[in-house]
Amino acid sequence: MTRPIIHASRLALAASLTLGAFAAPAFAQNATDAAPAADVGDINEGAIVVTARRREETLVDVPIAVTAYSGAALQQAGAIDVTDIAQSTPNTTLEASRGTNSTLTAFIRGIGQQDPVSGFEQGVGIYLDDVYLNRPQAAVLDVYDVERIEVLRGPQGTLYGRNTVGGAVKYVTRPLSQEPELNIRATYGSYNQIDGVISGSAPLSDMIRVGAAAARLTRDGFGTNLTTGEGNYDKDVWAARGTIELGGYGEPVSIRISGDYTKDNSSARGGHRLIPGQQSGAPVLGDVYDTRGGLVDPKQYVEAYGVAMHVEIEASDSLKFRSISSWRKDSSASPIDFDALPAVDVDVPAYYFNEQLSQEFQALYDNGPISALVGFYYLTAEADTQFDVRLFTTFNGFTAFTQADVDTQTYAVFGDVTVDFTDQLSLSLGGRYTWDKRSASILRQNYLGGGSPVFGGAGIPFGTPSTDFNGSREYKKFTPRVSLSFQPTSNHNLYASFSQGFKGGGFDPRGVGVNAPAAIPGSPTDAEVADYLSFAPEKVDSYEVGYKGELLNGALYVALAGFYADYSDVQIPGSVACNVGGIATFCGIVSNAGKAEMKGIEFETTARLGRDLMAGGDKLTLSGAFGYIDAKYKQYITNIGGVPTDVAAYRKVQNTPEFTASGTLGYTTPVGDGDIAFTTSLSYRSKTYQFEIPNPYIDQDGYALLDANLVYTAPDKRWSIGLHGRNLTDKRYKSSGYTFVAADPVTGAIPLGINGYPTPTLGTEGTLTAFYGSPRQVFVTGTVHF
Repeated sequence: MTRPIIHASRLALAASLTLGAFAAPAFAQNATDAAPAADVGDINEGAIVVTARRREETLVDVPIAVTAYSGAALQQAGAIDVTDIAQSTPNTTLEASRGTNSTLTAFIRGIGQQDPVSGFEQGVGIYLDDVYLNRPQAAVLDVYDVERIEVLRGPQGTLYGRNTVGGAVKYVTRPLSQEPELNIRATYGSYNQIDGVISGSAPLSDMIRVGAAAARLTRDGFGTNLTTGEGNYDKDVWAARGTIELGGYGEPVSIRISGDYTKDNSSARGGHRLIPGQQSGAPVLGDVYDTRGGLVDPKQYVEAYGVAMHVEIEASDSLKFRSISSWRKDSSASPIDFDALPAVDVDVPAYYFNEQLSQEFQALYDNGPISALVGFYYLTAEADTQFDVRLFTTFNGFTAFTQADVDTQTYAVFGDVTVDFTDQLSLSLGGRYTWDKRSASILRQNYLGGGSPVFGGAGIPFGTPSTDFNGSREYKKFTPRVSLSFQPTSNHNLYASFSQGFKGGGFDPRGVGVNAPAAIPGSPTDAEVADYLSFAPEKVDSYEVGYKGELLNGALYVALAGFYADYSDVQIPGSVACNVGGIATFCGIVSNAGKAEMKGIEFETTARLGRDLMAGGDKLTLSGAFGYIDAKYKQYITNIGGVPTDVAAYRKVQNTPEFTASGTLGYTTPVGDGDIAFTTSLSYRSKTYQFEIPNPYIDQDGYALLDANLVYTAPDKRWSIGLHGRNLTDKRYKSSGYTFVAADPVTGAIPLGINGYPTPTLGTEGTLTAFYGSPRQVFVTGTVHF
């Protein structure tokens, strides 16, 4: 597709497993620390400054379950990209999507979405410098030039609005210094990892500062595609960011204009077959990172770029105005070989094109007992997807081509007011009214003898399109939030809150219109097709109580939250083998499953265990996190043989382990005029279901990951050198997968054929493939700060 869209354009816990099971994230440090090298430092976690409520507040003051990671702490931990923080954030899943390197799958407290095609929207909002990223492509953000990352758990619909039904992840880049500076970072490690990052800034005058950062991030593959010879799970990324700042630092007006660019030329990521080829007899490979997929066209790439302008005006000591303008665009190509074999059995070449333009205005008031924020938000976006589903081994080379163009327009007005009745008691009331319009143009055409012309195929179209749909729907919703906070002292906060999340409906881009139930069988009307392809909005009512506090003169920080969420009209997209006009192919199946219930607890803490233990000035710290969630469907209606059937007892909430835990032991000691910091972390995730229907082949049992870091920082933090080890036990764990095998429609049980393996439902070889998390990696990183 070439049409323009919008013009404008991440002594170990073995010593104390109990403590490790409880313990805030290892990464959490002073969020305002932008030093080039990490410092374990004093605890004082509650004094971390965050902007979870669109204004600067300490963690203790915010009546929201939020975890913050400073850039310095991320560097100390050797974080590579934003998915790394999920290991130490309670009830949170962040990972690269199936078959991709940079498309993000995000779940928080059981709510999220893992299908990246147009028409389906994420349930966790991703923000880059307060700009909402409307699509998950290119959202696996690399950690460079970062000030902090905040993870907000629970619906954030009032202040962040769009699709934050599960929560939000905020990636905040570093502000420019008033003094000239230059930072260089270089990394070399396992699998020939070679990374280089250079960033710098300089004042042009008292009022103007300019800065830029560039990154080259490379790594050989963890495995090999044995058919093409390419690396599998490799990395080949160019990234850059430029910024101009005017005013600020005490001036009444500040303007920040920034632009960023990312180009990912990594090879296609192929899956690992879990069963032998059912026709070819191809054996299961010994290395889970190897693959044999033969699809090479189109060549894998992701390109994303955008510009943003932040303007802030201080009209008075109590009144401030803010404007956030942004335009973003990305395009990507993915050769997705579902069956992971050389034969063209279930091969899906795909293109994704996304563009968005957004504008937000805010007015902030803070005077005495009242602080308030009111605002307006507008977004126009287009998400266009094209893909073939090639089944060349059947029907003389059968292909189902789909083009789905989904446009979105959103307007919202919102407000939040906090009233301090006394120095200890405050009440916050907020709400957001959202108007969503979703327009879709969906075409599905079958071809014989080869792929569609869009992907260079020589197939010949046959029959009329099985979907030829144009339509739109509007969705309107008011989502409130209320929270009550009691702070007996400034170091303690007890709070209770209610918030509501909302995600608009849409149209299934993979749906087959001719299969729509119709008054005249086989001849559905436009209205009947629209009803069949559409799905309704989903809603979450979330209740939370919590405590945050600093104890022992700041040596101990504790955050505890308990939550209950009532999740209704849950949107569950998927695709299954089906029959269209007498031909076995695939169909999109999207359902509003009914009702789900999520309840659980989250505990985070950071403690200074001692200082001056073995040397003057040394420190021993322990930090960690624990999450428990009981997530289950209360109602799950699916159509079985034409009969609506409740199968909730046999369905699971995907990408949501019951237990998540992490703990980090850190020790810092002076060495000469510098210091050495050692940290070791153990994280654990219990059994994870990849889809709503349990699948013993691709679901992942509970596992633990062990990391360690040793960093020396020179005097005045002028330079540092660090040794980092990730997944030191070299654990193999599945992060996602594909399945097209026969299963009981009610229980989901997978029967075995006479050969002892599952029966294929799409293609002849049987699609049952898995993708895996990163193996052991050891790397050295050096930094220089001028």
